[in-house]
Amino acid sequence: MPKVSAVIVPYTSYLRVYEPLAAFPESERAHWTRYARRPERPSYQDELRRSLADLLPTPPVPVPVHESGDAFVAEVDGVVCVCPWRTRLRGWQALDELGEDLPASVLDAVLPPLVRRQAALDYERWLARNPDARPWIRTSTWQVPLNWFVLVTDEEREYEKGTGPAGAVPLLRYRTPMVQARRRTARALRTLRDTLDDGPLVEGLVDVGRWLEEFHPRSLVELDYGGLVHTLPAGDLEGDHSAADVAEGIEALRTGDGATAGEAYGRLVERWRSVRDRRSAN
Repeated sequence: MPKVSAVIVPYTSYLRVYEPLAAFPESERAHWTRYARRPERPSYQDELRRSLADLLPTPPVPVPVHESGDAFVAEVDGVVCVCPWRTRLRGWQALDELGEDLPASVLDAVLPPLVRRQAALDYERWLARNPDARPWIRTSTWQVPLNWFVLVTDEEREYEKGTGPAGAVPLLRYRTPMVQARRRTARALRTLRDTLDDGPLVEGLVDVGRWLEEFHPRSLVELDYGGLVHTLPAGDLEGDHSAADVAEGIEALRTGDGATAGEAYGRLVERWRSVRDRRSAN
């Protein structure tokens, strides 16, 4: 494996699905079975560093030439589950959305139009051969989308403070069975549609719900703050119970308690505004 920098690459959160090995075709299952036995495996930071390194050559490499054979591994009630990285597929999809986030002049400087057009053509040809392809990982920069918190509860929250710059980094994540994530999504959608007009929250939750339906029912869903733990002071991170705020707000809407719903939403807005503001800070 090529040597990678020890520098932490922050600012991205993740929504992952770990599927049991039985959900994969036999040939792929054999690969993941062998992979899960490895004593050491790369982390999400390694994936980010490799992707950033690909942007340094001239011309830059917007997506990997070959698909990643790496994955995250988790054991659920004695069953090995894997979450394939699929870095190349996710790179194509991210490139398709990049124009919405960056001014044209900045985008052209980072990734020239010719490079982007070639990547788009490669993706189109690949997608024609793999029409059912979908990623096991969703990412978001500078925030955790509110609709992700619908899938989990505060009781499933896992927080570790970390041990400083030279040791383990902080961790904040939630893990829940797929059946629970789907049930909470459906329940929240009923409430939101009954009480709110269609908007980004409803549309985002519909999108996430459809994505979850594509996976094995015995999968594990993980919401991971990832690099966002480096943007929040330790005290703020420890006191972050966004999933509880989202659940409280939705329940208040269901019972017609607009004041409580507004208070919960206000806490969320205040908490995440401080993170998003850093995106445009020098």
